Amino acid sequence: MKPKNYKIFIVEDNALYSKVLKRQLSQNESYNVKTFETGRECIMNLSEEPDVITLDYTLPDMNGTEILKEICKVLPNTHVIIISGQNDINTAVKLLKDGAYDYITKGPDTRERLENIIKNIHESDELRKENTILRDVVKKKYDFKNIIKGGSREIEHVFDLMAKAIQTNISVSITGETGTGKELVAKGIHYNSPRSSKPFVPVNVSAIPETLLESELFGHEKGSFTGADSRKIGKFESANGGTLFLDEIAEMDINIQTKLLRVIQERELTRVGGLDTIPIDVRIITATHKKLTSQVADGMFRQDLYYRLLGLPIEAPPLRERGNDVILLAKYFVNEFCQENNLPLKNLSNEVTNTLLAYPFPGNIRELKAVMELACVMSNDENIEAEHLNMSIKEDVTNLLAKEKTLEEYTEEIISHFLGNYNNNVRLVASKLNIGKSTIYRMLQKNPN
Repeated sequence: MKPKNYKIFIVEDNALYSKVLKRQLSQNESYNVKTFETGRECIMNLSEEPDVITLDYTLPDMNGTEILKEICKVLPNTHVIIISGQNDINTAVKLLKDGAYDYITKGPDTRERLENIIKNIHESDELRKENTILRDVVKKKYDFKNIIKGGSREIEHVFDLMAKAIQTNISVSITGETGTGKELVAKGIHYNSPRSSKPFVPVNVSAIPETLLESELFGHEKGSFTGADSRKIGKFESANGGTLFLDEIAEMDINIQTKLLRVIQERELTRVGGLDTIPIDVRIITATHKKLTSQVADGMFRQDLYYRLLGLPIEAPPLRERGNDVILLAKYFVNEFCQENNLPLKNLSNEVTNTLLAYPFPGNIRELKAVMELACVMSNDENIEAEHLNMSIKEDVTNLLAKEKTLEEYTEEIISHFLGNYNNNVRLVASKLNIGKSTIYRMLQKNPN
């Protein structure tokens, strides 16, 4: 049996009519119905916070206007339905202006009308409650410290900037190495902002072919190009009222950059092959692992677009700079994996802790997650040992200083390691190591193999 948790007050001085209304409404298993013969009785019991009050306009001690005024003052969210023996349009209009939900005249169909009105109110209230609960769940799920684990000074600084970002609609540009959680930062901002009830639409620019990106972002009309068999709504329109997250923005073709700039400036777009302009209201958050200033200097990214997108810059710190967060995250990933796979919870040995703290994690959080999940599988008991860790340069890092080499040899070994990790991207490695590109080129000339 459903709990009778939807409270209804019937305020009616005709005892027989009150009894009939109560019997009719009580057939609904969710309704908890109480009756009162005077307005004073009703007001004295408002502390019970009824959801709906049906109010006879003419009562022996107070008139309906007085009672409605008191109810609206104490319980502004309670729905009051006025039931009157007189079909007085002027009185009805005044009562509705004063806060009554509805006004019905007593007649042969009163019970049926009242039942339908309360049914509609109940359904609307339940939907509102569900939406409120859903918003609370989403907000809790995307609370900064729920989605981004850590307590280091570096990550607390990110939280501070995220808190500033949610206060306005300023654009946000997130930078950081691959695997540092840039999309989580974007989601945390969106779902804690006034736009949280609207869509969060992510677009990975690098994953979409240049020839399709314009259509993907701005949409297209039927027949606008070969294969356009129907109208397509673009990501901008899909995100209207919400947030568009453009990941790997540095990979965007220069021609699309020009069109993106216009859309941002004009706050309207035209679908590919279309004529109509469509107004948009979208917050833009971008992310990249590249230095956009270098892209601008090299002519690969428009300077005017860069300043349009810069907004509030947030840098997601690499894992190696977050100190003990590595251990906190490792334990979190272990617990999460064990729970999802019905495995007994596992502990990290001291050796594992030391190894994790010493390892630079070029793949950042994504790499740590993969390492810990595999370690859970490899461990046969409740402990994870160093032998269960599969980290590509663990031995090199551990033994690097044990070998006697010159400073130049150490430098070359470090540069070679980073070139291997970053696909021989000289510019990126120079940035990571904070050295000049010429240093790397000289080493490559000296050791071409």
